[in-house]
Amino acid sequence: MGLNLKSLVQRDKTKLESFSNRVIAIDAYNAIYQFLAIIRGPDGMQLSDSQGRITSHLSGLLYRNVNFLSLGIKPVYVFDGKPPSLKTAEIERRKQIKKDATIKYEKAIADGNLENARKYAQQTTSMKDGMVEDSKTLLGHFGIPFIDALSEGEATAAYLTQIDLAYASASQDFDSILFGAKKLVRNFTNSGRRKIPNRNTYVEIEPEVIETQKTLDFLEVTREQLVDIGILIGTDFNPDGFERIGPKTALRMIKQYSRLEDIPQIQEQLSQIDYEKIRKIFLEPQVERVNEIEFGDVNYDGITNYLVKERDFSEDRVQASLNRLKKALEKKSHNLDQWF
Repeated sequence: MGLNLKSLVQRDKTKLESFSNRVIAIDAYNAIYQFLAIIRGPDGMQLSDSQGRITSHLSGLLYRNVNFLSLGIKPVYVFDGKPPSLKTAEIERRKQIKKDATIKYEKAIADGNLENARKYAQQTTSMKDGMVEDSKTLLGHFGIPFIDALSEGEATAAYLTQIDLAYASASQDFDSILFGAKKLVRNFTNSGRRKIPNRNTYVEIEPEVIETQKTLDFLEVTREQLVDIGILIGTDFNPDGFERIGPKTALRMIKQYSRLEDIPQIQEQLSQIDYEKIRKIFLEPQVERVNEIEFGDVNYDGITNYLVKERDFSEDRVQASLNRLKKALEKKSHNLDQWF
């Protein structure tokens, strides 16, 4: 579902180049889902190797991380741990959406409507056994660190920004703000030229930075109050939110009454959710304590062997990407040597 704070937060457009020499904590599951949803054939089917194992996520990780490292960006991927029990309803809701989309996909294929087939196929996206380990294997060959969170990956990513091990958290969802990230970057793993669904039109997707304190100052609320606004709108832990309350109404209510308990017209609905537990998930999240983040060297042969020999990638395409990365890193090293 994701938290709908888009109309409230202060967003600043930027370029990927602006993150050069910065550590960015990426919500790994969010990024991988994007790759699985977007990287597909004309009929909506995901890319796969000769054994039928899906490779769309590996393709996304290859090209995106080559781009990151070529620009001097230092990505660290944070993987989800065990979800809070309150997330069960949202998980079940997502499963039902996938089931419904599968039926629509099969009908679109039968009708020969490839555009609808691709649209519905994207809605069936799910993580399957082995995908996380696939991703970690490839990241390891890149020398890119990854962290296994205790619970929500976004919470640990936000924590890394709080202790200044990361410049920003990267995710399409706004939850990182409620988890206390100093900065959130959206469109980080999917920036570039994208086709608008059902139209023969393309748009340029640019990264955008949201500074949490800047948003709080603009809205004139505290982080605790922003969490209450999120609960009113609907989070992964109360996906239905409150009836007829959108972002602007939620903001107005919290600014008028300060906290959920003091809003008279929602008390009946409020009694039906464990709002104090939801608050605690965001304000006192379970996070993986990290003291340092270590980056390794790129293992070009390891990447090639894994993708080409084990997962049937085109050797020419892999080598072309890695050659571009080599040249970029060599150029950066040469420019750095000139200073000494």
